[in-house]
Amino acid sequence: MAETAPTAPAASPAPAEPAAPAEPAAPETARTESTWRNVSRRVTARSRRNQPPAPGPDPAPPADPVEEAPAQQAPEPTPTPTPAPEPPSTPAPDPQADPVAVQPAKPVAPRPVVRASAADEVQDGPPCPRCGTPNLPARRFCRRCAAPLAVTAPPPKLPWWRTRWPFRRRVRIGGSGNALRRTIALVVLAALVVAGILLYPVGVSAFQDVLDKVRSTAPITPSLSSASAAVEGHPATAAADGLSNTYWGAPAVGDSVSFTFRTPFRLVDLIVHTGASADPEHFRQQARPLVLSLEVTASDGELHRKEITLNDQPGPQTVATGISDVVQVKLTVREAAGTGPGRTIALAEVEFFKRT
Repeated sequence: MAETAPTAPAASPAPAEPAAPAEPAAPETARTESTWRNVSRRVTARSRRNQPPAPGPDPAPPADPVEEAPAQQAPEPTPTPTPAPEPPSTPAPDPQADPVAVQPAKPVAPRPVVRASAADEVQDGPPCPRCGTPNLPARRFCRRCAAPLAVTAPPPKLPWWRTRWPFRRRVRIGGSGNALRRTIALVVLAALVVAGILLYPVGVSAFQDVLDKVRSTAPITPSLSSASAAVEGHPATAAADGLSNTYWGAPAVGDSVSFTFRTPFRLVDLIVHTGASADPEHFRQQARPLVLSLEVTASDGELHRKEITLNDQPGPQTVATGISDVVQVKLTVREAAGTGPGRTIALAEVEFFKRT
């Protein structure tokens, strides 16, 4: 019977530490631990980036070779009880993981990029006739002084007979137009001269009318009064005596009264009083002129005629005239009101005013 080798006593299993009772982790605790780990990792990584690298540990000495023991028959393993799973331990915080104040990064301007410049075109064209700068053949103006590069050739010289009258007028057909402008200027000047000659009296009259309005007037008395006919006791002088209750009596329509002045003057206007008196009760006792023909004679013999229409009412009635160099004024009765047997056409007063 074969001897059996003595078997080594089976190693007794190490006594297992009593497992702590596992406490169920609440979802809030697991989320807090996970958040803390992420924050710790980020702070650690940031602090490691900001700190200088730490020197590495010294290399460990090589381990002594271990002599291999003679192979022995391994005893059969004895099943050991499976320990209960331990709860995940919380990693100890790194002492260098404390948050460190970091200044914000400063903006860095991008470095300029050097670009290769294009080679300038070779200016191999003709030089500028003004400044001598070379230009490209396709250019029409100088690139420096902007002078035209295309030089026009001078016109050919005309033969001598083209420079003599009457052929020289054809030297420039459609030229500068100086002759046309001169002709137009002469025509305009001639028109202005003709217009000035024709419109001179109108201009003088307008100027005198303006002076009549801006200047004052004064009464003037005629040196002589006469009439073509007069009723007894009512002579022509009664029409210029300054009284409105006396009158010149004209026997019929068509009779006239004239007033002569010693020196020529500018007759601005005249005032006419009709009827036998300014009193309304005595106004209609005699006939009254309604239309008078005014004839003014100037010192040069020129006659100015005007027809005056009057109102059949007592009081002064002003008539604007504006005639210069007056030496005589004649009034002729053309129409009258209140005429009849034994009634006289009464002209009470005529006043004349000159410009001062």
